[in-house]
Amino acid sequence: MSPFETTVTVRYRDLDPMGHVNNAVYATYLETARTEFLREVLDIDVAEAGGVVVASLSVAFHAPLTGTGPVTAFVWVPEMGETSCTFAYELRRDGRRVADGETTLVVLDETEEPAPLPEGVRAALAAYQEPPES
Repeated sequence: MSPFETTVTVRYRDLDPMGHVNNAVYATYLETARTEFLREVLDIDVAEAGGVVVASLSVAFHAPLTGTGPVTAFVWVPEMGETSCTFAYELRRDGRRVADGETTLVVLDETEEPAPLPEGVRAALAAYQEPPES
């Protein structure tokens, strides 16, 4: 299956005085894409979900992102462990890759210790392991 695709919107407040998206804002774009993925693919509302934390986050910048407007975000899940999964992202504007990133999420039990990834979640995520075509 193809990766999940959604749109995030660059707002005026995201820009620095030079008109570039501030580097810290990219993490918000990844979070927005991941939230949409979880809502649409797994029917999970992260505001109510609890039990999942971001263990790591990385972003690589490939081209400046300037001005407001839509950005296409691709999301896929290249790795799943026993208690965690890695989400990969690619952000594009007008077909040009501007950034990519990864987050590793860990599932926690009620004592806040790592817990096994539920089988239903694992099965749904398995359908989204392929990156976008270049």
